[in-house]
Amino acid sequence: MTPRTTDRPQMSVEEFEELARRAPEMVRLEFINGKVRVKPVPDGNHGEMVMWLLKQCMRQRPELSLYPEQGLKVEAYRKGRARPDGVLAPEENFVGQGEWVEPAGVLMAVQVTSRDTDTNRRDRVEKPYGYAAAGIPLHLLGDRDARSLTVHAEPKNGEYRSMSTYDFGEVVRLPDPVGITLETEKLKDYAD
Repeated sequence: MTPRTTDRPQMSVEEFEELARRAPEMVRLEFINGKVRVKPVPDGNHGEMVMWLLKQCMRQRPELSLYPEQGLKVEAYRKGRARPDGVLAPEENFVGQGEWVEPAGVLMAVQVTSRDTDTNRRDRVEKPYGYAAAGIPLHLLGDRDARSLTVHAEPKNGEYRSMSTYDFGEVVRLPDPVGITLETEKLKDYAD
């Protein structure tokens, strides 16, 4: 489902970047579908899920790094700016870039749902569209409410053509270019 809106953007991308630069350190902003969004502060279980995935990536693909909270330019729709919970890319892929990096070289964007009212639209609809439109090969959604992992793959024409959902506890094989296997039993501890 491609999110569309006839509303005008709240501001230009340049104005957003200035606002994000001036925001207090504990506030994380995103610019999605022309709207400024406040990224919720993660709770402990959210952080543990991201850390668990980081360790899995390091063990199986040590030449890659999972960069937490890396700002991404998701330009295809209203010059968006997203801050995934994790971005998997080759080591040093972002050297010399600023706070908002180009998605070139990114193999996977990771999102873990938060406990807020905007999570459905932001994490389950808008961000997957933005990542697909940016050409990111995989998007992994850790859905704490559904107690599942959803693997979005095969981006084409701004959407992921393939989507597979696995319950926490199942073995999940992330396709190439990531090519790792996740034993997800431990994620049951972080769902609540």
